[in-house]
This record gives sequence, structure tokens and C-alpha cells, in this order.
Amino acid sequence: MFRTKDGEEIFVIDGHTHFWDGSPQNQKNVHGKQFIDCFYAYHSNLSPKEWLWPKEKFEKYDAQTMHDDLFVHGYDDMAILQSTYLSDFYKKGFNNIERNYAMKKAYPNRFIINGAFDPRDGERGLDQLRADAEKYDLKGVKLYTAEWKGDSKGYKLTDPESYRFLEEAEKLGIKNIHVHKGPTILPLNRDAFDVADVDDVATSFQNLNFIIEHCGLPRLDDFCWIATQETNVYGGLAVALPFIHTRPGYFAHVISELLFWLGEDKLLYGSDYGIWTPKWLIEKFMAFELPDDVAKETGVSLSLTAKKKILGLNAARLYDVDISAQKQKLMAPLAAAS
Repeated sequence: MFRTKDGEEIFVIDGHTHFWDGSPQNQKNVHGKQFIDCFYAYHSNLSPKEWLWPKEKFEKYDAQTMHDDLFVHGYDDMAILQSTYLSDFYKKGFNNIERNYAMKKAYPNRFIINGAFDPRDGERGLDQLRADAEKYDLKGVKLYTAEWKGDSKGYKLTDPESYRFLEEAEKLGIKNIHVHKGPTILPLNRDAFDVADVDDVATSFQNLNFIIEHCGLPRLDDFCWIATQETNVYGGLAVALPFIHTRPGYFAHVISELLFWLGEDKLLYGSDYGIWTPKWLIEKFMAFELPDDVAKETGVSLSLTAKKKILGLNAARLYDVDISAQKQKLMAPLAAAS
């Protein structure tokens, strides 16, 4: 929980976290090494020096480290664990739901667990989605449209098979569809993360929420023009937020455009842990103010009210989190270990 200088408490839900295994022991081939090396380059280039990790820790951190970084040293109250398989690159998957579920069981009041699906898996994939929804009580999934699978190097949300899976997700009550639409990651293809396919599915599935992770970067304009007309499209700030340190002027441009087009009710904070840790991200975000020229040109402000919504209230609304009740759970004895 973040407390302002006036003592006001801000409930924080981290919308984008991972408990991955990118270690050499889990790498299936050179592509697995390329992928985690690219993640580490983002970590190294966009983090403050005092928050840099050694490569070995970055490749595979343990549950206690993650818990402490998020909830003890950081300001997170809850976090959403996103599942990302990359089975062509990693023997046990990069960040599979079983690994996430182990974290959820260890700290049940802290984590929301999301599943994943790939429409190229056909009937087998639909059966798995149904099983996961029942076993893990899924309220959300993470989609990775650029993931490689055999000879295929990605898919589109508008593919006929994608519609079958989205229809099934809706039937199962999985209403939050997180989609990676951000910078490319070696060896994946940049074009497979294009945001154009968001437009039609958002119109076609009005009962689903499409949280576009990394807010479409580097396709910010395209994303904003889509999201401003689609009431069920949201922007996830993971990857955008770390620029607050290395490129504050660029971050001011990104966040002001998102506030202008989407508004403060449709943006979600995400640390992208373990690429970045929430302590420094949230401290810099809470201290950040839009430059006068940017605020004047766009007519928007990054007010305390907006920051509260972005840091937790918006995600709480999408995931039906009763913040008052959740605070009571976290204040209960041994909550830090539950």
C-alpha cells in the first residue's frame, strides 16, 4: 500500500507480473536464450542502477524473492500473475499456470491467477481452457499473438479459431482478455504484435474486456485511435512505465496521449515483474507531474485521483475486488504468509 505525504492510503493492484523460469536448464533451444536475454536487456537499459539484478537471478528467481519485492519492499497489495507458455522455447514453459498456481496457493490473498490459450491448439486447447477455468476459477487470460508454434510464427485475434476461443471464454465467465501488444522480443516477430486485430474483436465481444498490455508500443497512435472508440479496450502500462526513469519526456508523451484518448478509467498499472520491481516504479509514478507544456497542449492532468484509479481502482473494478474486504483479509494475522 502506498501512503501519500498526507497519510492517504492507495490500494495497489499490479496488473502484470510473472513468475518465470528462463534458466538455461529450462531453455529448449537458442530461442529460449534469446528471449530471456532480450528481457534482461530491457531490465538493464530501463532500470535505475541500484535496482539491477545479476543475470542468474533474473533468469529464475524464487517465490520468496517475488513476494518480498512486490509486497514487503514494494507497494503492491495484490498482483495478477499472467501465464505465458512459449513451449517451443522452454521445456516446462516459460511461465506456466501450474508454477503460478503454486505461488497463488502460498499467498492466496495476494494473487489473482490468469490462464492462457492459443487458438492454434484447436479442440485440445478448448478442452484445456475449460479444465483450467474450472480448476483455477479463471477471471482472465493472457494471449501472446506472436508466440511461435511449429511452423507458425504467430496468429491474429481475428482468426476464425480465435473467435471460437473468445466465445468459449465468454461462456466460462473469463471476461478479462490481456493481450501482449508491445515491443518485439527476440526472436519473435514485430508484426505479430500489431494492434489492428484488436478493433474487430472488441466490437464483436462487448461482454469481454480487452486489456492491451504495453498499450501497443511502439504503435501508440494506432492503439489510441482504436481504444478511444471501443469502450471495452483498456491500456496496460507495463513497459511504458519504466520510461519514467530513463526518458521522462517520452513517458510524459505516452501517458498524456493515453489520458487524452482513453481517460483515467481505462489505464492499469503493471510492473512487468521480474523485469522491473514495483518500489521504484510506484515512487517515481506518484512523484511524476506532467510538464506544463504537455498538460496545456493535451488538456489532461495526472491528478491524485487518476493515479489512484491507475494503481488499483481500475483493476479492482475489472476483477470484482472488494477493496475494503481485501484490506481486512490482508490485515488478518499471518496475512503476509497467506
